[in-house]
Amino acid sequence: MASSPTVARQPFSVADAHFARVSHHGCARHPHLLALTEGSGPHSGRDLADAVHLLCSLHGNHPGFIELACTTSPDRGAHSWLASASEAFERERLYLVRLTSAVGPMPSTPGAAESEASLLAQRHALEILASSERHGCAIGAATALIGDWGPIRRLLDRAAARAGLDSPAESLPDEASLVEKVERASDSPASSRAFAFGGEQLLLQHRALFDLLEARSSARSDY
Repeated sequence: MASSPTVARQPFSVADAHFARVSHHGCARHPHLLALTEGSGPHSGRDLADAVHLLCSLHGNHPGFIELACTTSPDRGAHSWLASASEAFERERLYLVRLTSAVGPMPSTPGAAESEASLLAQRHALEILASSERHGCAIGAATALIGDWGPIRRLLDRAAARAGLDSPAESLPDEASLVEKVERASDSPASSRAFAFGGEQLLLQHRALFDLLEARSSARSDY
């Protein structure tokens, strides 16, 4: 997520709870992501390439998650923000697609069929979230995606530097935009619950992806 000045908010607001959820349950603290971002071992290049390919499988398709939410979600009040966020995330998607080509082929890994089945299930789960009819669910997932993209972007930039590819400037919505949208999307107990559910499920898919990447890395080491 693009950096921004600290935004003044009341403690324990819905936005505070949302950002805490992203911080504690997103992928930033996943040990395999940390290893990928900081590692320099003999297999780090192979593991980075694998991460880029699987991230592209999850987020590289068109339309992207936020664009799908913008066109299918019943949250009409969030349409303008979703459209703007979708345009910004499209640039991230295109970066991911270019990077996938630059890092070379996906590393050969035992259990490829199981990996593809897991990715298919994750893509299906994201499609369900994006098109949810529960008021607040899709926007909760979309804001969680943007909040959780920061550590993923650092991973992509590391892979880009290793592959000799320039990293484009980040242009995702800033924290102030997210705070406003979180508060507006959680204007009732029901929408607050749906919003939290959408965010939790998006973060769950990200953690599951890095669990899969970690398992694939271990399988290649044993192969």
